[in-house]
Amino acid sequence: MAGDLDDKVALVTGGGRGIGRAIAGALARRGARLVIADSGVAMDGREDDPDVAAAAAAELGAAYAAGIDSPQGAADAVALAVERFGGLDIVVNNAAILRDAFIFKGRPEDFDAVLRTNLSGPYYVLAAAAPLLRDQAKAGRGGGRIVNMISTAGLYGNFGQAAYASSKAGLVGLTRVVAMDMARSGVTCNAVAPFAATRVTESIVPANEAQAVYKKRALSIDASHVGAFVAYLCGGAAHDITGQVFAVRGRRVFLFSQSRPVAELAVEDWNADDFDVRLRTACAGRFTDLSTDLEAFSGAPLT
Repeated sequence: MAGDLDDKVALVTGGGRGIGRAIAGALARRGARLVIADSGVAMDGREDDPDVAAAAAAELGAAYAAGIDSPQGAADAVALAVERFGGLDIVVNNAAILRDAFIFKGRPEDFDAVLRTNLSGPYYVLAAAAPLLRDQAKAGRGGGRIVNMISTAGLYGNFGQAAYASSKAGLVGLTRVVAMDMARSGVTCNAVAPFAATRVTESIVPANEAQAVYKKRALSIDASHVGAFVAYLCGGAAHDITGQVFAVRGRRVFLFSQSRPVAELAVEDWNADDFDVRLRTACAGRFTDLSTDLEAFSGAPLT
């Protein structure tokens, strides 16, 4: 499929290293011209080091923009794509930070900072890019592609990740709405949860043996698999795939179900003595357990 993204322009946030760098590389190998938006912050969003991302951009022949955690920063990144390459066809929202803490120890300012980068940032980018993608589609340039990088932490939950899981769960909701809003224009929007060896994986502090196994195995997974699948979603073959939630773990691709009712109970009297029994009968075997994503995906990956 090399060359099928020739003449396409892609904006990859957080593209300076890790999974973002793998995605940027995969898009470049298939012919896309790139804008990398990455302020080079540490995992907690502090201590900017733009040299790392700027070097990655130079290596890929990409234009470089700073962070997107403000409406102006996002608008500037989109404008750079137009100024340098004449348009924008692909948006990959990958930038994210972590500030983990148990809910009884967390600080509101840390929660706000994580949501600003992980959820508000993608919204700012899409709010700036969507009119352009829509107008280009109407002008015959072809449907655009949007991929939001989420996390299974936002689907399963994980200890101490109230901020991170909330931001990634919110990104699933944003994905669904953007897919609906852009459907008539032929612009697709999907979500991908990545599994790969990154500095985030290295930072995991296992809470039990299953999570320790998860970490060991995750560190064996190359991020190139994630990059390859995201590049596929950005190509012409995936023109009719939108509003979906995927995960990539090594050579295995998962399509996730999305929240829909699984049981129902018609209530006639909330004070009835048998309400508890009736509820538990209607929902028997359907309550979701409290396993974390690290436990759910601790099996051996296909590397």
